[in-house]
Amino acid sequence: MHNPGNATPDRFPAQDRFADGAQYIAGRLTKGTSGRTHTVVDPATGEDVLTYELAGADDVDAAVAAAREAFPGWAGATPGERSDALHRFAAVLADRAEDFARAESLQCGKPLKLTREFDVPGTIDNAAFFAGAARHLQGQSAGEYSGDHTSYVRREPIGVVGSIAPWNYPLQMAAWKILPAIAAGNTIVLKPAEITPLTSLMFAQAATEAGIPDGVINIVTGTGREAGEHLVGHPDVAMTSFTGSTAVGKRVAEVATATVKRLHLELGGKAPFLVFDDADLDAAVNGAVAGALINTGQDCTAATRAYVQRPLYEAFVEKTAALMDTVRVGDPFAPGTDLGPLVSHVQRDRVAGFVDRARSYARVVTGGEAPQGDLKDGAYYRPTLIADTAQDSEVVQSEIFGPVLVVLPFDTDDEGIRLANDTPYGLAASAWSRDVYRANRATREIKAGCVWINDHIPIISEMPHGGYKASGFGKDMSAYSFEEYTQVKHVMFDNTAVAAKDWHRTVFGDR
Repeated sequence: MHNPGNATPDRFPAQDRFADGAQYIAGRLTKGTSGRTHTVVDPATGEDVLTYELAGADDVDAAVAAAREAFPGWAGATPGERSDALHRFAAVLADRAEDFARAESLQCGKPLKLTREFDVPGTIDNAAFFAGAARHLQGQSAGEYSGDHTSYVRREPIGVVGSIAPWNYPLQMAAWKILPAIAAGNTIVLKPAEITPLTSLMFAQAATEAGIPDGVINIVTGTGREAGEHLVGHPDVAMTSFTGSTAVGKRVAEVATATVKRLHLELGGKAPFLVFDDADLDAAVNGAVAGALINTGQDCTAATRAYVQRPLYEAFVEKTAALMDTVRVGDPFAPGTDLGPLVSHVQRDRVAGFVDRARSYARVVTGGEAPQGDLKDGAYYRPTLIADTAQDSEVVQSEIFGPVLVVLPFDTDDEGIRLANDTPYGLAASAWSRDVYRANRATREIKAGCVWINDHIPIISEMPHGGYKASGFGKDMSAYSFEEYTQVKHVMFDNTAVAAKDWHRTVFGDR
């Protein structure tokens, strides 16, 4: 059953792009065959946006078959041909920027200024970056390393990639999965989160319009348990890339290892925000509020644990609470809105549960409630600051994934760095100090894939993104991502033209 829902054209100008279904296989939209439907809901209003047929195992099989058929031609294209196609892709994305921004805001609840100024421009920049990077799939220079042979290294595409993307940044995560994979010559089947599929499907449609061959990019929109597990375990899928929670990542790894395929995992985070006593306090406060509340806190790299050295602690708590209270919560499409709803009422209630349980052991300084009035039907939650809790408490150790910042004091630099490292996660962190030696020590000793100094959150296409510890392994973005999406092959030529090699005597005969 296809139902276009209640979204008005100004909120969802690309609505007519989904008339034929929510699966994109071999260059065209189709309906899923699972026999079940799912409804995309606007989290700001609770209204239905689109009801579509979910993908089942047969749809995954069809998508993988399309990707497998397209692979030889795409892998055999020259780097320049793939680069040209990606440049055209970036141009189509730029032309459709406003449609992408509105669809992303509609399905996720992001303020329009965030999608216009962060999600969409970042995605276009990723496409432009990988258009250039496609020409630079280089291996080690040729050389005579054994003396009698010339060796060189080839980087070759792996084959069909099966990727699973999360709901918090659907457009950017689709780009992070798809772009390095196809720039390296692979083909891909992406499963977006079923609650936020719109921009992933629009992304694939834009690729076709840019001239990327049918079957290179395929989208299957279904549940993780059915479509996701079938994709990860598919024998014709050579690699799995997953972004999501650590708990689900463990299951993905379990399924993937049964067919011994390449695995890339970008998992949960609980980023520390370490403020030394010589930091610029106002800069740290501004950074903490922005870093904690971006995307309503639904960001694996969001600032979640602020550790503030004792001399600045009380002032930091006071100023951060005051700044949080100025953040304007409202309709993502309304001018002036700073913070939209969470992605769903389920997620909102999950966040509220963390805060409500914390009241028994910590101080909720500000926030800690869902707004009423005109916003009561949406999945909104006020910016929340929690203080005076223990390091081993739930709100410090667990990923809340909402607009909640926890603040704890520390005394010595050793203690601050120890506390920053004291969770299972290691995706991102920041340190705030005017002292270059303190800052450098933090970058060395904090165990995270990204450490910012005197800022928190900015990412760029040229630099890698990925975690330590329970935050997973492998890198998105940057040229380092090609290490995930290519096979490295050593080629070795004999230069002697001698039939009987000296080393043969170790197997037969004498010198």
